[in-house]
Amino acid sequence: MTTKAAASSSRSASSGGELNSPGHGSAPGLMLVAALLGFFLITLDATAVTVALPAMGADLGGGLSGLQWVVDGYTLAFAALMLSTGALSDRIGAGRAYGIGIALFTLASAACGLAPGLGVLIGSRVVQGVAAAVMLPASLALVRRAYGDPVERARAISLWAAGASLAVALGPVAGGALTSAWSWRGIFFINLPAGIAALVLLARAPRSERRPAPLDVPGQVMAVVMLGSVTYAVIEGGVAGVVAGIVAVGALIVFLVVESRQPHPVVPLSLFRNRTVAVAVAVGAANNVAFYGVIFVLSLFFQQVRGGSALGAGLMFLPMTALIPVVNIASGKLASRYGFRVPMLAGQLTTVAGLLVLLAVSASTPLLVVAALMMPLAVGVALTVPPLTAAMLDAVPEERAGLAAGVLNAGRQVAGGLAVAAFGALVAGSGGFASGMREALVVSAGLLALTSVATARLRVAGRG
Repeated sequence: MTTKAAASSSRSASSGGELNSPGHGSAPGLMLVAALLGFFLITLDATAVTVALPAMGADLGGGLSGLQWVVDGYTLAFAALMLSTGALSDRIGAGRAYGIGIALFTLASAACGLAPGLGVLIGSRVVQGVAAAVMLPASLALVRRAYGDPVERARAISLWAAGASLAVALGPVAGGALTSAWSWRGIFFINLPAGIAALVLLARAPRSERRPAPLDVPGQVMAVVMLGSVTYAVIEGGVAGVVAGIVAVGALIVFLVVESRQPHPVVPLSLFRNRTVAVAVAVGAANNVAFYGVIFVLSLFFQQVRGGSALGAGLMFLPMTALIPVVNIASGKLASRYGFRVPMLAGQLTTVAGLLVLLAVSASTPLLVVAALMMPLAVGVALTVPPLTAAMLDAVPEERAGLAAGVLNAGRQVAGGLAVAAFGALVAGSGGFASGMREALVVSAGLLALTSVATARLRVAGRG
C-alpha cells in the first residue's frame, strides 16, 4: 500500500498479463486511472466498513460475532485467494481478469447495500473479497505493462500505490460521514459509479495476452478451508468452535502435504527457508494484527463505550491515518540511506510504544487525547511496511518476486482478519470491554516485540 513497496513489487508480478505489442503503451493513462480506481475501492471498502459496524448491528442484528464476519468474510476471501489469482490472471489475461474482478466487485457492492439481513450482507462481503483478490494483482500487471519506460513506470506505480494510501486516510471518515448523513448502505452504493467508470476506461484499453499458468487447486482449497475454519473457531467458540479448530488443523496438515508434493504449489514451502522471507512475513503479520485489530476495537470503543456517532469515530482516526502516506515516503528514504533493517526495527519499536501508551485510555479520557495517543501506532506501522516489503522482494530471485509479494500480502490480510476475530472475542468476554481492549493491546505489543527481536538479528545487506 505504499509507494516504495509497490515500486519494488513491480519488478516482477506473477499476474503477468503482457499487452499485445501493437497497442502496448497506446493508452497508459486510461489503464492507470482504471487500475487506480480499483485499488482505491479495495482499500476504501476495507477501512470504511469498520466504523459503520455498530450501525449495521443496530439495523440488522446478529451481535458482535456477526459484525466480525462482516469484516472477516471480506478479508479472508481476499487473503486466501490472492495466493493464486496471479496465476489466474496469467491464464486469462490481466485485462480480462481485472474486468471480471471489477464487475463482480461492483455487483457485490450493490448486493451489500441492498442486503435485507446479516446473512446476505456477509455472503456479499465474501464475494467482494473474491473480486478484490482477482483485481489487485491484475491491476498492478496492467500498470506495469502500460508504461514501457522504467522512470515513467515507477512514477505510475507511485500514483497507483498513492490511491491506497489515500483510501486508508479517507476510509474511516467517508464511512462515518455516509453512515451518519445517510445510512451504512451508502458505503457500498458509493462503489457503483467508481466501478462503472473503471469498466468504461478498461474497455478502451489494449487487450492483454493469455499465458499458460498452472493453478494449484488442491492447495488453494485447503488454504480456504483452513483459514475459514480457524476464523470460525475464534469467533464462534463453544463446541462448534472446537470442531472448526479440529477441521483447521486437519486442513493445515493436508495443505502442507499437498504443497510439498505439488510441482507448482500456491505457497512454496521452500520460500520460508530464507530467514529474511520468514522474518518479513512474521513482521507483516504482527503489524496487521496491531493496526487492523486495534482499529476494529477502537471503532467499537468510540461508539459503544463513548456513545459517539459513526462520523465522530471516523474523524477520530483521521489524524493517525493522514500520517501514513507521509511516513511511508520518509521510510523509503531511510531505507535508501541506512538499509532495510533500521526503519523496520524503528517502526516496530515505535508501534510497541504506541500500543502501550494506549493502555492509558479509558472511558473518561478526552477524545482529543485519545486521537493524539493513536498517532504513534500509525507512525510505527507506516515506518515498517515499505522496508519489510522491499527486504522480502530483495531476498528472492526476480522471477519469484510476484509470488513473494502475494505470500507477504496474503499473510498480512489473514493476520488482520484473525486479529478482528480474536480481539472481538476479548472485548465481548466476561471481563468487560475495557479489560478486553487492554488484553488486545498487550497481545499486539507482545507479538511486535518478538518480531522486533527477529528483525534485530536479521542481516539485510540490501538497500532500498
